Amino acid sequence: MRDITLGQFVAGNSVIHRLDPRTKIGMMILYIVMTFLVKDIWFMSIPFLYLVLELILSGISLRYILNSLKPIRFLLILMFLLNLFFTKGENVLFGIDLGFWKLTGEAVLQSFFLSIRIILLVAGASMLTLTTSPIALTDGLEKLLSPLKIFHFPAHELAMMMTIALRFVPTLMDESDKIRNAQMSRGADFESGNIFKRVKSMIPILIPLFVSSFRKADELAIAMESRCYHGGDGRTRMHQLKFRIDDLFAILITLAFVAALIVILVLF
Repeated sequence: MRDITLGQFVAGNSVIHRLDPRTKIGMMILYIVMTFLVKDIWFMSIPFLYLVLELILSGISLRYILNSLKPIRFLLILMFLLNLFFTKGENVLFGIDLGFWKLTGEAVLQSFFLSIRIILLVAGASMLTLTTSPIALTDGLEKLLSPLKIFHFPAHELAMMMTIALRFVPTLMDESDKIRNAQMSRGADFESGNIFKRVKSMIPILIPLFVSSFRKADELAIAMESRCYHGGDGRTRMHQLKFRIDDLFAILITLAFVAALIVILVLF
């Protein structure tokens, strides 16, 4: 569980780290749009190249991205098999035709296509949290949602909740790892047995984890109250968000990737 990187922040001084959080959130939205615009597996190379470029410029180790994919490996396998069985096609591969099901080239391509899309989306989300501190992410979300305040939309509260939730992901994973090791030292077995026995063996982990999460939430609430936190009204910041020339270039490069993808999709 310690391999989960969603919500973790890796400090750095790269070009991507120095970008305004609003710029990075906008880049992430455009990246998601780019990924969903693709309807063919061969055109997935464009969002993939964009992700590689962002990874190189950020200086983030590839290990963090690969670790972010470990928790979803079973989901990827399940989705791959489901699409393999339920996607219809005409080109039978290797002569596998059982009557009620046949292995087709269309099913294999569709399975790979959806798996690659999920991998790119998770890797892109990890890049956002790995290169943006929780405080900066909160400020960026609040600034982007601030125009909705005229409709009495709780922009600050929503941004704070989302950031706290992201920040607590690695914390809870570390806590669950400690509880698991403690239970194993007491003789608990989490590896042997059938699927039902393994699920049942997780109860000694889940109950202490729930208790610990509620305790941490209570401690966080007390800490915020003791610092006179009362929402976003009248709140000041030590570091003010400012757009720079790097932010302009980053948005333009991202828009260039989106435009290139649209042109390629129209032509081909």
